[in-house]
Amino acid sequence: MLEAMLKELTLRKNELPKEPLNSIYFGGGTPSLLTPSQIEKFIEAANAHFDFNPNIEITLEMNPDDYVEGFFDEIKAVGINRLSIGVQSFLDRELSLMNRAHNAQDAYLVLDSVKQHFDNYSIDLIYGVPGSSLISWKKNLEIALSFSPPHISSYALTVEPKTALAKQVKNSEVILLEEEEVAQQFELLIDSLTEKDFEHYELSNFGLFGYHSVNNSSYWQGKPYLGIGPSAHSYFNKERSWNVAHNKKYTEQIFSGSLPIKREKLTKIDQFNEFIMTGLRTSSGVAIHDIQTLFGQKFSTLFEEQVEKHIRHQHLYWDGDVVRVTKKAKFLVDGIASDLFLLNL
Repeated sequence: MLEAMLKELTLRKNELPKEPLNSIYFGGGTPSLLTPSQIEKFIEAANAHFDFNPNIEITLEMNPDDYVEGFFDEIKAVGINRLSIGVQSFLDRELSLMNRAHNAQDAYLVLDSVKQHFDNYSIDLIYGVPGSSLISWKKNLEIALSFSPPHISSYALTVEPKTALAKQVKNSEVILLEEEEVAQQFELLIDSLTEKDFEHYELSNFGLFGYHSVNNSSYWQGKPYLGIGPSAHSYFNKERSWNVAHNKKYTEQIFSGSLPIKREKLTKIDQFNEFIMTGLRTSSGVAIHDIQTLFGQKFSTLFEEQVEKHIRHQHLYWDGDVVRVTKKAKFLVDGIASDLFLLNL
């Protein structure tokens, strides 16, 4: 698998602009199972094909149960300068419900060590867990903040098909929270973090000044990126592509010299809809000037007409020529954005 991924990188080296890389992200699954020397091999391979920005951000996702003593010194030595820790919860009952392999004590240990080795790291948390309350969610946030992280990513629980939790929900063994309860936890998240000077720069992401994720921000700003490995997605030159999700098919095709990829050229309407979605999810909002520049006056006029009802409902508001989401509507932003999508002209 690792050799196939290195070969894919070589085969696709021309699918990014010839400019220095700002970010490398080891994610999707459990990349912390890689050895430091394997991580180093990927970084060196990337550097063989691309120049690096002097301030390049190189992130490794990891789960607390993957930590072993000495690991952070080793990965730091090969170039990792940011970590994303998949804590999800500091409460053992919730971790068990989500079928996580670690417990709360594992999370404490890894975060104590992270603080000693890295200035730049993120904690992942999940809200809306069945059986949770505003009190238990507040406790989770207080514990997370006690480690003084510069960045927190937090997502509402989603029940993935064909998982143990999906089966429990179907059999009424686990009862999901009402949407209103989940929204209240989301509002508590925003209030708790913004009070501590975190910038709510994207719907699910909060960072202190200077600690916004370079990797994540690139997606929302429509910048090109190259995804390597099974099921990885890429975006370049108004084209989206994704690799086959089957490991064996992936490696067989790579070693035969072909790419296991499907590609989709985005139409102007597709690009507009993505621009609206990403803009409303971020603190940047959607600027009329940008719509006019990127898509033309017709798109701009239609957008201005469509936002009016959401402004009347106090879900959106004008900030100069920029449309932003009101605080009370942030939880509803994906639905609002989809209502503003164009199907045709």
